[in-house]
Amino acid sequence: MSKKNKEEVIEEQVDQATAETQELSVEEQLQEEVKHEKDKFLRLFAEFENYKKRTSKERIELFKTASQDVMVSLLPVLDDFERALSHIEDDKEAEELRKGVNLIYQKLLSTLEHKGLAALSVIKGDVFNADHHEAITQIPAPTADLKGKVIDVVEKGYKLGEKVIRFPKVVIGQ
Repeated sequence: MSKKNKEEVIEEQVDQATAETQELSVEEQLQEEVKHEKDKFLRLFAEFENYKKRTSKERIELFKTASQDVMVSLLPVLDDFERALSHIEDDKEAEELRKGVNLIYQKLLSTLEHKGLAALSVIKGDVFNADHHEAITQIPAPTADLKGKVIDVVEKGYKLGEKVIRFPKVVIGQ
Protein backbone atom coordinates (compact mmCIF):
# COMPACT_ATOMS: atom_id res chain seq x y z
CA MET A 1 0.00 0.00 0.00
CA SER A 2 1.24 3.40 -0.84
CA LYS A 3 1.24 6.28 1.59
CA LYS A 4 -1.65 7.89 -0.25
CA ASN A 5 -3.77 4.73 0.01
CA LYS A 6 -3.10 4.45 3.76
CA GLU A 7 -4.20 8.02 4.31
CA GLU A 8 -7.38 7.40 2.33
CA VAL A 9 -8.21 4.28 4.39
CA ILE A 10 -7.65 6.17 7.63
CA GLU A 11 -9.84 9.04 6.44
CA GLU A 12 -12.62 6.58 5.55
CA GLN A 13 -12.44 4.97 9.00
CA VAL A 14 -12.62 8.37 10.70
CA ASP A 15 -15.59 9.35 8.50
CA GLN A 16 -17.37 6.08 9.42
CA ALA A 17 -16.78 6.64 13.15
CA THR A 18 -18.13 10.20 12.93
CA ALA A 19 -21.14 9.01 10.99
CA GLU A 20 -21.87 6.34 13.62
CA THR A 21 -21.62 8.85 16.45
CA GLN A 22 -23.90 11.23 14.61
CA GLU A 23 -26.42 8.41 14.26
CA LEU A 24 -26.43 7.86 18.04
CA SER A 25 -28.70 10.09 19.99
CA VAL A 26 -27.34 12.54 22.53
CA GLU A 27 -28.66 10.34 25.32
CA GLU A 28 -26.84 7.27 24.01
CA GLN A 29 -23.63 9.26 23.65
CA LEU A 30 -23.91 10.40 27.26
CA GLN A 31 -24.60 6.83 28.41
CA GLU A 32 -21.48 5.65 26.58
CA GLU A 33 -19.43 8.40 28.21
CA VAL A 34 -20.80 7.52 31.67
CA LYS A 35 -20.05 3.84 31.07
CA HIS A 36 -16.50 4.70 29.97
CA GLU A 37 -15.91 7.01 32.96
CA LYS A 38 -17.33 4.45 35.39
CA ASP A 39 -14.99 1.80 34.01
CA LYS A 40 -12.06 4.20 34.33
CA PHE A 41 -13.04 4.99 37.92
CA LEU A 42 -13.31 1.32 38.92
CA ARG A 43 -9.92 0.53 37.44
CA LEU A 44 -8.35 3.48 39.22
CA PHE A 45 -9.97 2.49 42.52
CA ALA A 46 -8.74 -1.11 42.20
CA GLU A 47 -5.25 0.11 41.39
CA PHE A 48 -5.28 2.35 44.47
CA GLU A 49 -6.43 -0.53 46.71
CA ASN A 50 -3.60 -2.70 45.40
CA TYR A 51 -1.17 0.13 46.07
CA LYS A 52 -2.36 0.46 49.68
CA LYS A 53 -2.00 -3.29 50.29
CA ARG A 54 1.46 -3.39 48.74
CA THR A 55 2.77 -0.42 50.74
CA SER A 56 1.42 -1.76 54.03
CA LYS A 57 3.05 -5.13 53.36
CA GLU A 58 6.34 -3.40 52.51
CA ARG A 59 6.13 -1.34 55.71
CA ILE A 60 5.66 -4.47 57.83
CA GLU A 61 8.63 -6.14 56.12
CA LEU A 62 10.73 -3.05 56.73
CA PHE A 63 9.98 -3.14 60.46
CA LYS A 64 10.85 -6.84 60.62
CA THR A 65 14.16 -6.41 58.83
CA ALA A 66 15.09 -3.35 60.87
CA SER A 67 14.76 -5.28 64.12
CA GLN A 68 16.52 -8.25 62.56
CA ASP A 69 19.68 -6.19 61.98
CA VAL A 70 19.69 -5.06 65.61
CA MET A 71 19.11 -8.60 66.88
CA VAL A 72 21.91 -10.05 64.73
CA SER A 73 24.31 -7.41 66.00
CA LEU A 74 23.40 -8.22 69.64
CA LEU A 75 23.88 -12.00 69.32
CA PRO A 76 27.67 -11.82 69.91
CA VAL A 77 26.96 -9.90 73.13
CA LEU A 78 24.72 -12.74 74.30
CA ASP A 79 27.45 -15.25 73.42
CA ASP A 80 30.00 -13.26 75.42
CA PHE A 81 27.69 -13.16 78.44
CA GLU A 82 27.24 -16.94 78.27
CA ARG A 83 31.00 -17.49 78.07
CA ALA A 84 31.60 -15.12 81.00
CA LEU A 85 28.96 -16.88 83.10
CA SER A 86 30.45 -20.30 82.38
CA HIS A 87 33.90 -19.10 83.53
CA ILE A 88 32.57 -17.29 86.62
CA GLU A 89 30.72 -20.48 87.70
CA ASP A 90 34.11 -22.12 88.37
CA ASP A 91 35.35 -19.29 90.61
CA LYS A 92 33.85 -19.58 94.11
CA GLU A 93 35.32 -16.24 95.25
CA ALA A 94 33.44 -14.20 92.61
CA GLU A 95 29.92 -15.01 93.83
CA GLU A 96 28.76 -11.38 93.85
CA LEU A 97 30.25 -10.76 90.41
CA ARG A 98 28.46 -13.85 89.08
CA LYS A 99 25.14 -12.63 90.48
CA GLY A 100 25.58 -9.19 88.89
CA VAL A 101 26.59 -10.54 85.48
CA ASN A 102 23.78 -13.09 85.60
CA LEU A 103 21.27 -10.35 86.43
CA ILE A 104 22.39 -8.21 83.47
CA TYR A 105 22.39 -11.26 81.18
CA GLN A 106 18.86 -12.26 82.21
CA LYS A 107 17.60 -8.70 81.72
CA LEU A 108 19.11 -8.48 78.22
CA LEU A 109 17.79 -11.92 77.32
CA SER A 110 14.27 -11.17 78.52
CA THR A 111 14.23 -7.86 76.63
CA LEU A 112 15.30 -9.56 73.39
CA GLU A 113 12.80 -12.38 73.91
CA HIS A 114 10.08 -9.78 74.41
CA LYS A 115 11.02 -8.37 70.98
CA GLY A 116 10.61 -11.82 69.37
CA LEU A 117 14.02 -13.47 69.72
CA ALA A 118 13.99 -17.18 70.59
CA ALA A 119 16.87 -19.60 71.01
CA LEU A 120 16.85 -22.77 68.92
CA SER A 121 17.28 -25.81 71.10
CA VAL A 122 19.95 -28.25 69.98
CA ILE A 123 20.98 -31.08 72.29
CA LYS A 124 24.04 -33.27 72.01
CA GLY A 125 22.93 -36.48 70.33
CA ASP A 126 20.33 -34.86 68.03
CA VAL A 127 20.37 -36.07 64.44
CA PHE A 128 22.22 -33.61 62.21
CA ASN A 129 19.96 -31.84 59.72
CA ALA A 130 21.60 -29.47 57.21
CA ASP A 131 18.36 -27.46 57.01
CA HIS A 132 18.44 -26.69 60.75
CA HIS A 133 22.14 -26.82 61.71
CA GLU A 134 25.43 -25.43 60.45
CA ALA A 135 28.22 -27.99 60.67
CA ILE A 136 31.54 -26.47 61.73
CA THR A 137 33.54 -29.67 61.58
CA GLN A 138 33.32 -33.44 61.75
CA ILE A 139 35.19 -35.55 64.27
CA PRO A 140 35.33 -39.30 64.72
CA ALA A 141 32.27 -40.38 66.70
CA PRO A 142 33.11 -41.51 70.26
CA THR A 143 30.51 -44.28 69.93
CA ALA A 144 28.84 -45.91 66.95
CA ASP A 145 25.40 -44.55 67.84
CA LEU A 146 26.66 -40.92 67.55
CA LYS A 147 27.56 -41.19 63.84
CA GLY A 148 25.75 -38.45 61.92
CA LYS A 149 24.58 -36.85 65.14
CA VAL A 150 25.49 -33.65 66.99
CA ILE A 151 28.51 -34.14 69.24
CA ASP A 152 28.92 -30.58 70.47
CA VAL A 153 27.13 -27.23 70.11
CA VAL A 154 29.70 -24.50 69.45
CA GLU A 155 27.28 -21.58 69.06
CA LYS A 156 23.56 -21.33 69.78
CA GLY A 157 21.10 -20.61 67.02
CA TYR A 158 18.35 -18.01 67.19
CA LYS A 159 15.19 -17.17 65.35
CA LEU A 160 13.27 -13.91 65.16
CA GLY A 161 9.59 -14.65 64.91
CA GLU A 162 9.42 -17.51 62.43
CA LYS A 163 12.66 -16.69 60.59
CA VAL A 164 15.98 -18.23 61.60
CA ILE A 165 18.52 -15.41 61.87
CA ARG A 166 21.44 -17.61 62.97
CA PHE A 167 21.70 -21.36 62.62
CA PRO A 168 23.27 -23.28 65.49
CA LYS A 169 26.92 -24.16 64.79
CA VAL A 170 27.58 -27.77 65.68
CA VAL A 171 30.25 -30.46 65.55
CA ILE A 172 29.01 -33.75 64.13
CA GLY A 173 30.24 -37.31 64.50
CA GLN A 174 31.69 -39.08 61.51
